[in-house]
Amino acid sequence: MMIKVDDIITLKKLKHTDASAIFNIIDSQRDYLGKWLPFVAFTKVLADSEQFVNSVLNTPIERLEFTFAIHTNDILIGIIGVKNTDKLNKKAEIGYWLSKEYQGQGIITKSVAKLCDFIFNKLGFNRVEIKCAVGNAPSNGVPKRLGFTFEGIERQGEWIRDNIYYDIEVYSKLKSEELNK
Repeated sequence: MMIKVDDIITLKKLKHTDASAIFNIIDSQRDYLGKWLPFVAFTKVLADSEQFVNSVLNTPIERLEFTFAIHTNDILIGIIGVKNTDKLNKKAEIGYWLSKEYQGQGIITKSVAKLCDFIFNKLGFNRVEIKCAVGNAPSNGVPKRLGFTFEGIERQGEWIRDNIYYDIEVYSKLKSEELNK
């Protein structure tokens, strides 16, 4: 499965061979990515990224959770995915991370917009959520730029490491709001 974002950005279903690129990004940017992302602390060797990719590839399709490698000019630069799907209530969350050198170019914003279209129109869901740590301005800017509604703060909603918990900003967008844009 592939979602074309624009002429140079594509979202491609993860494959086994992506593990090495994922690990190399994480390993070379531990301090930067690890400030906001709890999985960085658990990604110590290539086998950890291989295990992540295997877990994604072995997720049953009926869970309606999709993880994509973000590519620009066929180079893997990050990950974006649909997670925490709730089929009964027709809602899902989008999570993402991007290599530091590709930030500030609108790549995640464009990718989230395309993934929202996929969630609303292909999966038939009604609600999309994005949760970002308070203080993570680059990440929090994405739902703001895309017209998501700020719903509040989930206090100590994400464990990062060593008894450090971050408060999480919660944003949402409804299918009806997407149609009226």
